[in-house]
Amino acid sequence: MRIPLDEELPLARAIAVRLADDARAIAAGESCPLLEAVTPTTGELLRWWFDESISAGRRDAFHEGQRDAILAIVYAHEVLGGATLRELYERLAPEAVTPDRRAELDHERHRHPKYAAKLATGTGKTWVMQALLVWQHLNRLAAPSDPRFSSNFLVVAPGLIVYERLLDSFRGRLVDGVRDPSTSELRARRELFVPPRHERAVFALLDTGLVEKHELGLRRPRDGMIAVTNWHLLAGAEDPDFVGDGRTGDGGDGELAVRAAPDGGIDPRAAIESFFPLSPGTAAGNALETLDRRAARGRPLQSLVDLPDLVVFNDEAHHVHGLRRGEAQSDVEWQQSLTAIAAPKGRRFVQLDFSATPYDESGGGRQRRYFPHIVVDFDLHAAMRRGLVKAIALDKRTELAALPLDFTAERDEHGEVVDLSAGQRTMIRAGLRKLALLETEFAEVDPERRPKLLIMTEDTAASRQVERFLLDSEGLDADEVLRIDSGRRAELGPKEWEPIRARLFDLDRHARPRVVVSVLMLREGFDVDSICVVVPLRSAGSGILLEQTIGRGLRLMWRGDPVVDELKRETRDRIRRRLEPRHHFDVLFIVEHPAFAAFYDELLGDGLLAIADDSEKPVAGELERVALRPDWRDYDILVPVVAHEAEEELDAPRLDPMALEPSRFDRAVLERAVGRGDVWSSHDVETKTRYGDFRVDGGVMAATGYNDLLARLTLRITTVVGRSFTAGAARFSAASRYPLLVAHRARITGWLDRYIRERLFGEPFDPARGESWRALLLPGVAEHIAGVFSTALVAGQRNRPLVDAVVRQRSVAEIGTTSMRARDAVTCTKCVFPKLRVASRGGGLERRFIEWADHDSRIEAFVKIDEHAHDFLQRPYLRADGLPARYSPDFLVRTADAVYLVETKAQSALDDENVRRKQRAALAWVDGLNELPDESRGGKRWHYVLLGETAVTRWISGGGRLSALLELERLTAPPAADGPTLY
Repeated sequence: MRIPLDEELPLARAIAVRLADDARAIAAGESCPLLEAVTPTTGELLRWWFDESISAGRRDAFHEGQRDAILAIVYAHEVLGGATLRELYERLAPEAVTPDRRAELDHERHRHPKYAAKLATGTGKTWVMQALLVWQHLNRLAAPSDPRFSSNFLVVAPGLIVYERLLDSFRGRLVDGVRDPSTSELRARRELFVPPRHERAVFALLDTGLVEKHELGLRRPRDGMIAVTNWHLLAGAEDPDFVGDGRTGDGGDGELAVRAAPDGGIDPRAAIESFFPLSPGTAAGNALETLDRRAARGRPLQSLVDLPDLVVFNDEAHHVHGLRRGEAQSDVEWQQSLTAIAAPKGRRFVQLDFSATPYDESGGGRQRRYFPHIVVDFDLHAAMRRGLVKAIALDKRTELAALPLDFTAERDEHGEVVDLSAGQRTMIRAGLRKLALLETEFAEVDPERRPKLLIMTEDTAASRQVERFLLDSEGLDADEVLRIDSGRRAELGPKEWEPIRARLFDLDRHARPRVVVSVLMLREGFDVDSICVVVPLRSAGSGILLEQTIGRGLRLMWRGDPVVDELKRETRDRIRRRLEPRHHFDVLFIVEHPAFAAFYDELLGDGLLAIADDSEKPVAGELERVALRPDWRDYDILVPVVAHEAEEELDAPRLDPMALEPSRFDRAVLERAVGRGDVWSSHDVETKTRYGDFRVDGGVMAATGYNDLLARLTLRITTVVGRSFTAGAARFSAASRYPLLVAHRARITGWLDRYIRERLFGEPFDPARGESWRALLLPGVAEHIAGVFSTALVAGQRNRPLVDAVVRQRSVAEIGTTSMRARDAVTCTKCVFPKLRVASRGGGLERRFIEWADHDSRIEAFVKIDEHAHDFLQRPYLRADGLPARYSPDFLVRTADAVYLVETKAQSALDDENVRRKQRAALAWVDGLNELPDESRGGKRWHYVLLGETAVTRWISGGGRLSALLELERLTAPPAADGPTLY
C-alpha cells in the first residue's frame, strides 16, 4: 500500500496546483502570471525552454517532469522568495505546519532557501541541474546585487561513478585521457539550454570556472565557479573510490560511517575536525603529516565558507541527507558542513537536492519519511505512463514459481561464499534466455540496438561465482561478461581498472559484453540505455535499494523514431491491462524471485507491471523497416544547400608525401619491440580483460588493425581541438584551427598510407606483412606522423576568392531507411521509398495527397519530408511574438521544370499568423535557391506552396491534376519580403 503523498509532500502539491495553468500557457506561447512575476531574463529562458513552437525541430526538448521541476524551483525561489524553509511553508502550505513539522522546519539546517526535486531514475535530473545553473548565472550577470542569484555553484556527488558522470556533463567526456570541452552537456546541447545571445556568457563560466575536487580551496575563479566534488570531502572523510590518505570513513557499502555520540547523535568533534585541522594537546593529532592532511581537508571547506554566495546541487541526495537513530533524525557530517557553509550567507545560500528516493526508511524499509523541502514530485508512475522510461515486466516463469527459497548463495561454516544456489542458477539461465530473445527481435529491426543483461549480486564473492558460472557452465566467452565490483578494482589497480571502466560506460555502442555482473557499485550514475534484462540476486531488500536496482535499466533505448514511439505507447497500454506486450521496445524485464513480488507491488502499484510467460518466440511486431527501392535514383530529389556564401574559400589541401620528413626510428628495432604478434594477440585486444583496446602509452589512441589506425590518424589530424598526441601541444595547436580539413579526409588517408609505406622509414614498408603495422603504435611513431602531416597541411592552406557560393547537394534518399506501421503506410511508385508514412491520427489529407501525386503523370518524383531525418530542410523563422523557431514542410515534389516545397494544412489553419510566417520564411529560402546558378539547381526553379484542405478536395473531386494546382498556387503566393521573418 502506497503512502498518501499529498500529506507527505505539501509543497509539491501546492505548487503543482498553482502552476498548472502557467505551464500550459508557456507551452502554448501565451502570457501568464508566472512570466509576469519573474525577471526578464527568467522569462526569456522559460519561453526558450518550454514554448513548443520555439522548441519544435530541436533535437532535444525538456519533458513534462523536467519542466515541472524547473518551474517549481523557479517559482518557489524567485517568486515566493522565502529566506527559510519555514517561510516557504507559510506562503505555500500554512495548514501543513503542524507542531511536529514546525520543530523540524525551525532546525538550523533549514534556515536558508532549500528545495528538493523528486525525479524518477532515468528522467534526466542532470538536465534540470544544467538549466537551473543557467538560470542562476544569467540572472546574476543581469542583476549582481539581487541576493536570489549566484554564479558560484557546488555540485556534490555521492561517489566515484556519479562524480565522473558529473565531470562528463560539465567538463566534457574523456577522449584519449583528456576531457573534450565540446562534449560537455551545455555545449553539446546548446540549442536546448541557452538562447544564442547568452552562449558566450555561459561558456565563459564553463571555460574559466570549472573546479574539480582536488582543486577546491586551491583555485577560486574570479567570475564564478562550478565546483564538482564528492560528499565525503564535506564530511571530512575520504571516499575509498578516490586516492585517500589512509583515513577512511566508509562503512563498506558506500555509505558514510558516522561517528556517534553517546546519546545516539553525531559527535560534535567529528564535525569540528572536518573544518579545523588542529586539536591542541594531542601528540598524534599534532604530528606534521597528520596536520598537513587535516589542513588539506580544511582548506576547501573554509574556501566555501568564505564565498559570499553559493548554490549547492546535491545529486542522489538520499545518501547523505539524514540518519535515523530510533525515532530521532540527525544530520550526517556533510549536512553539518553545509549548515556551517550556509550560516554566514543567509538567503544567499541555496540548496537544491535531487533524488528519485528522497526519504529515510525505518521499520526494515516499511516506513518512509520524505524530505520536508520537496517541491516537485515526478515519480516512477508518472515517468512510465508518459513513456519517459522503460516499461517493466517481471519474468515469473514456471520453473521459477516452483523454486524453493534458495535465492542466496551457498556459504560454508565461516560464512564464505562457495557456490551459487540452484535458484540463483535458474534465475540466471532465465535472464540469458530472455536476453537471447531480445537480441533476435532487435536485430530484425535495427542491428545496432543491442540489449544487455545486468546481474546484481549480494556481495563481491557472489559476483565471482556468477562470472565463473557464466563462463564455465553457460558457455559464454570471456569478452561477453564484464564483472564490475570493488573487489575486482582492488585486484587490478587503477591503471588496469580504467580500461574496464571505460568499457562499461561504452556499453551501448558495442556488441560485447552482453552481460554485466555487479554488486551495489552500479546503483547510481550507471547511465546506459541498453540494459533490458535485470536479474537481482540478493538476500534482502528495501524501497531505496529496489528502485535503484531497477533504475539501472530504466533509461530508454529507442528514441526519436515516431513509429517505435507509437508501438511503445501500445505496449504500455497492454501492460496496464496486464496483457503480454506484443512488442518489446523499451521494456525492462526483471527475472525476479517470487519472494520479492510484494516489493514491486508496493513500489509500482497496479497497472504498471506485466507478467511475462514462457514463450520463446521473438515478436517482431508490426514495425516495418522500409529500405530504398532498387531504382531509387530515378525518384531522388537533390536539395542544394549553401555551404557558405560567395566570399572566399580555403584551397583544397596539396601535399606530396614523398617530400615530408622521414622518421628517426629504425624499422627493424621497432618490429623487434612489438614481437611477432604473441604479445598483442587479437584475443587480448577484443576481450579488453586487462587493458581494454590496445592503448599507446600516454593514451594516444586504440587501434585494432592498420585500416583502423589510418582512420584514427586521419580523424586526429583533421578534427582535433585543443589536444595533442604528446605533452607538446603547441606543435599541433595550429592544426586544430582548420576544421575544413574534415572535407578532405579520404585524400589525406591516401597520403598517409603512401607516406607510411614509402617514406616513413626511408625504405619500403609493408604494414600488412604479419603484424608489422603494430610498430606504428609504439610511443613517438604516431606522434611523428601526425606532426609532419599537421605541419604540412596547415602551412599549405591558402585562401582564394570565390565568385559563386559553395553549394552541396543533399539527397532525400541519404537517410537510407524509414520505419512505419503497416496501417500508417501508403504504397507509392514515384518515391525513393516504396511506402510512405502518414500520421496515425489526422493523416487523411496526407494520404490523399500521396495517392494523388502518385497518379499524376506530370509529377516525376515526390517524398514526404521526415522532420527529424531531413534536418537540412528545416527552416528558421520568427514567431508572431518575436521568438525564434524552426519549421519543416510536409512534401517535396519534382516535376519536369520545377521542385515544390509543399505544406498541407486544414482550412481553419491557413489564416494563422504563425502559418503565414512559416510561409514567408520558406518563400525567402526558395527565392535564395533560385538565385543560384542553374547547374546548382539541376536547371529547375524552386517554389513553395501552402495547400488548404478545401482546395485539395475540390481539385480531386473535379478530376484535376496536382501538378496544375501546384503551379496555380505558387503563382498566387504572397511575396517573401513582409517584415523580418528570418534570423
